[in-house]
Amino acid sequence: MADAERSAEAEVVHVPELSRYELRLGGRLIGHAAYRRRNGRIAYTHTEVDESCQGRGLGSRLAAVALADAARENLEVVPLCPFIAYYIERHPEYQQLVAV
Repeated sequence: MADAERSAEAEVVHVPELSRYELRLGGRLIGHAAYRRRNGRIAYTHTEVDESCQGRGLGSRLAAVALADAARENLEVVPLCPFIAYYIERHPEYQQLVAV
């Protein structure tokens, strides 16, 4: 199966009881974005994608879903995780979410 096809099968699932978004491929956990949420803010603290799955845009998909949820819930974003901060820098539509 081609990488593009496998990437299309990946899903992002919000798991609030673990304070993270999980990236799954074929039911297997291949990454996550951890956060802390408090007082109308969400601080993304760490993002990780399995080495064998890197370079396919899966981390970006994970970031996009997490940030879209923050926008939908009107949360201010604190991008403590370098990957999330870089993603926001490259996607200015999310700049308005960043806490001042």
